[in-house]
Amino acid sequence: MPDRAPSDRTTVRRAPDRAAYDRETIDAILDEALVAHVGFAIEGQPFVIPMVFGRRGDTLYLHGASASRLVRALARGLAVSVSFTLVDGLVLARSAFHHSMNYRSVVVLGTARLVDDAEERLAALRAIVDQIHPDRWEQVRRPSAKELAQTFVLALPLDEVSAKQRRGDPIDDEEDYELDVWAGVIPVRRVFDPPAADERLPATVEVPALAENYARPIPTREGS
Repeated sequence: MPDRAPSDRTTVRRAPDRAAYDRETIDAILDEALVAHVGFAIEGQPFVIPMVFGRRGDTLYLHGASASRLVRALARGLAVSVSFTLVDGLVLARSAFHHSMNYRSVVVLGTARLVDDAEERLAALRAIVDQIHPDRWEQVRRPSAKELAQTFVLALPLDEVSAKQRRGDPIDDEEDYELDVWAGVIPVRRVFDPPAADERLPATVEVPALAENYARPIPTREGS
């Protein structure tokens, strides 16, 4: 998808050299992430809730129970801020002040809309399922009419979005480089253990190859 210039709200002002606005960087972070933290306010009360999500092109999709008060409030068109963070390293500096983390993050601002179109709803739910495990939608039972009636699907355009990243060593004050204190980075990586079968799963059902060798980021998906 084409890059978009940052809006005034998404322009990174603190450490702007760490900002990125190109879609390649933003999409890569979104596609590797597993959890969206969705922030909004209802009658002056702020909420931040973790949600699973999916992406198709330049649209972010969320879903939740239609009976949920929070999800119903989002469906009415509340302004939202959605954030994603991947931690790549723990940055240990020579001073307490300069400790940090190496990270990749994305913030999306906008207003979610309720998805009513049946075809788009199914495509959105597929994106959400495949965000967890690529091509899982093709392996499982589709949602029933009852399940669809119990589910709200929300769409958030990736119009106002920015990324911010930190890489590299600690940045200490010049005089602190003389201190006899270890400094550096402890790399962080996400490791997935071998899958554990449901205890009611027949022994004849084989583990899918992608589940057996699960890793992130996931392969490029249709509509990306």
